[in-house]
Amino acid sequence: MMPRFHFIIFACFLISISSSIHAGETRIAVAANFSAPMQRLARSFQEETGNQVKLSSGSTGKFYAQIQNGAPFDILLAADQETPQRLENEKLGIENTRFTYATGTLVLWSARNDFVDSRGEILQKASFNHLAIADPKLAPYGLAAMQTLSTLNLIDKLKTKLVQGENIGQTFQFIATANAELGFVALSQVYADGKLTMGSIWIVPQALYQPLHQDAILLKAGKDNSAATSFLAFLKTEKAKKVMHDYGYQF
Repeated sequence: MMPRFHFIIFACFLISISSSIHAGETRIAVAANFSAPMQRLARSFQEETGNQVKLSSGSTGKFYAQIQNGAPFDILLAADQETPQRLENEKLGIENTRFTYATGTLVLWSARNDFVDSRGEILQKASFNHLAIADPKLAPYGLAAMQTLSTLNLIDKLKTKLVQGENIGQTFQFIATANAELGFVALSQVYADGKLTMGSIWIVPQALYQPLHQDAILLKAGKDNSAATSFLAFLKTEKAKKVMHDYGYQF
């Protein structure tokens, strides 16, 4: 008869083997603004389920084009609601799987302390050389930035100072490396664990731009992927929402 101690070790070994056999993998396209919390969420999900998460980060508009051309993503975590809706209408997204996972916040940010004032008056003064925004044709946060400038009647005044990143991640890099003194980014890029991580910000009032409701959708390639459907369920849990809230997202 096997000794009890050895039996326990053997049983744990069998559980481990069983978990690895049944573990799956999901490929997720995630909007660049959500990259930091997504890294944390993916680790937590992997630890809990054994399923692996393969992430690609970029602009929502570019992902839309890639998915149309057959990119094998299982899930899209967009920076807007319109793109997942279009994918559902085009039968590239699975009907009744779309939901809003978070609502983002636009901020004007500089890597320099005390450079951006708390009311955004620096925009009126225009005492800078470069203002970075994400491409408004591809990135919802870039569109929100242009809506803000339009509402403030500042587009003509500032258009020669604008520099565009392909997505909000590249826009952040322009500012972080001082290629632009300031720019519009997502709060989640400069905020973690309930506090500003560096520099100075103006939290743009919601009245100046259309709300940044961000939708997730299961894509055609992930229809029969249990790891993908499990991740979407995980995204709705209080544990996941706590992580997102720590990065400044609302619900």
